[in-house]
Amino acid sequence: MPSLPRLDLKGISKRYPAVIANDQVDLQVAPGEIHAVLGENGAGKSTLMKIIFGAVKPDAGTLRWNGEETRIATPQDARKLGIAMVFQHFSLFDTLTVAENIALGLDKGINMQELAEQIAQTGDRYGLELEPHRHVHTLSVGERQRVEIVRALLTKPQLLILDEPTSVLTPQAVQKLFVTLRQIAAEGCSILYISHKLDEIRELCHSATVMRAGKVTGHCDPAQETAASLSRMMIGEDLPPSTETAECILGESRLILSGLSLPKAHAFATALYDIDMEVFGGEIVGIAGVSGNGQQELLAALSGEDRRANARMIRLKGKLVGNLGPEARRSLGQSLVPEERLGRGAVPEMSLTNNMLLSHQHGQFVRRGMINFRHTMQAAADIISRFRVKASGPAALARSLSGGNLQKFIVGREITRQPDVFIVAQPTWGVDVGAAAQIHAEIRQLKQAGCAVLVISEELDELFELCNRMHVIAKGRLSPSIATPTATREKIGLWMSGLWEDGETAETVSLGKTRRRKGGEHA
Repeated sequence: MPSLPRLDLKGISKRYPAVIANDQVDLQVAPGEIHAVLGENGAGKSTLMKIIFGAVKPDAGTLRWNGEETRIATPQDARKLGIAMVFQHFSLFDTLTVAENIALGLDKGINMQELAEQIAQTGDRYGLELEPHRHVHTLSVGERQRVEIVRALLTKPQLLILDEPTSVLTPQAVQKLFVTLRQIAAEGCSILYISHKLDEIRELCHSATVMRAGKVTGHCDPAQETAASLSRMMIGEDLPPSTETAECILGESRLILSGLSLPKAHAFATALYDIDMEVFGGEIVGIAGVSGNGQQELLAALSGEDRRANARMIRLKGKLVGNLGPEARRSLGQSLVPEERLGRGAVPEMSLTNNMLLSHQHGQFVRRGMINFRHTMQAAADIISRFRVKASGPAALARSLSGGNLQKFIVGREITRQPDVFIVAQPTWGVDVGAAAQIHAEIRQLKQAGCAVLVISEELDELFELCNRMHVIAKGRLSPSIATPTATREKIGLWMSGLWEDGETAETVSLGKTRRRKGGEHA
């Protein structure tokens, strides 16, 4: 006799003033099943997961847990039942330590020393290493993701909900996580898995429910589908063909790092050591690496948030800018998309119109200290239309958008500045396949227009697809560049451990400069 479903949803609906997030959704998950929920950004997946976790109350429908109708009013109710969730946007307090954050979701009276030991042991066991006494504000995005996952695993859940759990993990860490998830499922725990990485879903999940515009549009066995067929089910059409061309005509040098070295900004930071790099107009250069190896510190130095560098260490379009702030660099034609959407990329409580002003503070937007709100609102509306951002309009608060849609808006905001240098970290983090293809196309168009593009990403597939050449950052040091066609995942993986030969530096750099003088192609 078949066992009862662990989770059984019937007719779940949730309406907001401007959108129907869930419309009569049915979903069943069996004990030990790894069940994917697929859909575009804004399809209603995250809202449905929050309903299951008690963070959002449904307007209609029923929920059965192990065969009994249940009302989950709060996350505490969900945890008591054995439901744990890893959110796409982290729910961590920056000023608390890793252990203190994890303790907030556990029983009162827990011994903090014992908890710290459990965190360290769980991290070691699953390849999610953490320092329990480190403050969260010092962690990179990838390290914060580890905190969320370890916190969920410590509760030994019957149902584990994972919303984009691998978005900032390396391929090696993803495979370790998959081993863990399969082990958990084999022990009877059910897993609801949301991801836009279709190959991961095909590899890991037993079944999938597809959503579009808040409704369930189909079910399938992912292993029997291709990435293209899953994508078609999600967005209702085939992905647009890539606009990439083989030719890459290099322009002038736009961004130069010369011996960039910075000591640790705090006890848990990563120091930067003698980083040399050059990015030319008309090319896309990528930086790969395991989270926490200096990406956050490098981005702070490039953005001007960290001004401790000697002025000569960073040149932007020939100007010495190492000690200049973000506004001065923007005035020289630099646009930057940070890895953190909420907090650094956008202010959650501000409208999309007002968020435009974070990087558009001159020209038709602001004159003589006066904001032209009509022009600013129209510019926000144009980005919503051009980048197909699902939002109620320019007045929508940034926090009201799904992660992928907010990412599209921020990328669009920076691209429409028509920069000479475009720096982007994790460009498609949590973004569906259709939106990722669009963002990639927009980045390629920048390159074709002569912009110098630097992409910092932990998605190797993305870097191989986008970049003309790549570096790897490891323990605060930057590898030589390598032309993408000659790179392999094995070699990049080796370099991620900090193992590269200095002799390769002269070869790859001289190759780029020679081709620039000839004005021909660059690999």
